Amino acid sequence: MKQNQQSRDLDCGSAVSVELRVESSQRSVWRLYSSCVHSGSTLRECSTSGSSSFILDLTCSDSVRMVDGTSLCSGRLEVKSNQRWSSVCEDDFDQQDAEVVCRELGCGAPSVLQGALYGEVEAPMWTKEFQCGGHESALLDCRSSGSDRNTCSPGKAVGLTCSEPVRLVGGDSRCAGTLEVKHQGDWRPVYGSDWTLKEASVACRDLDCGSAVSVGERKESSQRSVWRIYSDCVHSGSALRECSTSGSSSSILDLTCSDLLLQPNISVSCSTDGVSEAQQQGAQVLRGSTFTICCSIQPQYPGGSFQLTFTSSNSAHNYTQPAVNHSAHFLFPAAEPAHQGSYSCVYHLYVFSHNFSSESRLLSLTVPDPTPLIIKAVLLPLILLLENVALYFYCKARRGRKPGRRENIELDEFNLGVPAAEEEGAQGAE
Repeated sequence: MKQNQQSRDLDCGSAVSVELRVESSQRSVWRLYSSCVHSGSTLRECSTSGSSSFILDLTCSDSVRMVDGTSLCSGRLEVKSNQRWSSVCEDDFDQQDAEVVCRELGCGAPSVLQGALYGEVEAPMWTKEFQCGGHESALLDCRSSGSDRNTCSPGKAVGLTCSEPVRLVGGDSRCAGTLEVKHQGDWRPVYGSDWTLKEASVACRDLDCGSAVSVGERKESSQRSVWRIYSDCVHSGSALRECSTSGSSSSILDLTCSDLLLQPNISVSCSTDGVSEAQQQGAQVLRGSTFTICCSIQPQYPGGSFQLTFTSSNSAHNYTQPAVNHSAHFLFPAAEPAHQGSYSCVYHLYVFSHNFSSESRLLSLTVPDPTPLIIKAVLLPLILLLENVALYFYCKARRGRKPGRRENIELDEFNLGVPAAEEEGAQGAE
């Protein structure tokens, strides 16, 4: 069943969990099929009489809910107080508040926090600022500001997306391993006997790991608690957590997603251990000089190869080398204008019976002509030398010239300390 339909009819916020409880004997029940609920019909319209020993138990969040989202973990945030639901202004809500809401709803960490993300909203609005520390179990457990907010700008109602509580464990990468889902606060492996790559791709997408490359069952020596997730529920568009029911099995799902590899690095300089140095967005190499393009990747799997792809305005080339110590060095003996363009490294690896590849960012390379630089390097010292020689001869010529009458007077005034007027008066007396 669609969990939010139930909690909405009860005015109990968002659904946090739903599970089947088995009773000792059968009893009269109302059978409700998810396909009917998904069509938009009310629960009463979807009810048919029957008997069963399986009963639904439902837990709601009570005071917070997500509205108009695509899953239990996304939507416009509303808070219930005094029997009234209110939207929250973006200015009164921050990342720590979002962490509390996502935890209260049983979701993963907040991934998107943005106003008007899930449509506009009319009043009423929550009037106080939340001041959560991030560790609280419920949003209304957080402190709030003492003063009320009177207005909230249009388009500023909080839209929140929490990550789905899904992970892959036990593999050599975060995008490969045993599929686990957190439900009712409990991480368990998933059992799904009818899963194909289509269902597995839902988990890979939730993990931001691309699409599914392989999915298979792994047998364990004994049974353990699992979450049973059937393909028809996943096909309906429900999140994996919404499709989880408690069970036990010795078979669990192992997945491998396409984004298995880290992104390689590219640089025009390589360190001695083969790990890329500075990550330049662009680089210059003088015409005629030797240069090396270095491709490298952090140690993850042994082996593999690097393909250096070069693209210019009028040509494209590919060069391939095996990965040695997780890197490859592509040497170019003499840089020419034809080497100008964009370079990227593509790392190829065969692992888990599949081929994987990962591409680096683009590196832009230019090859300027060194002639103007050579001319500057020669002319500048020459000009400085000529200026110094000219200054030397000018100073020498000035020191060799005999002083005139005026210069003698200045010498008398400043070097001998005798005023010129007194000297002339003395001569007249004689």
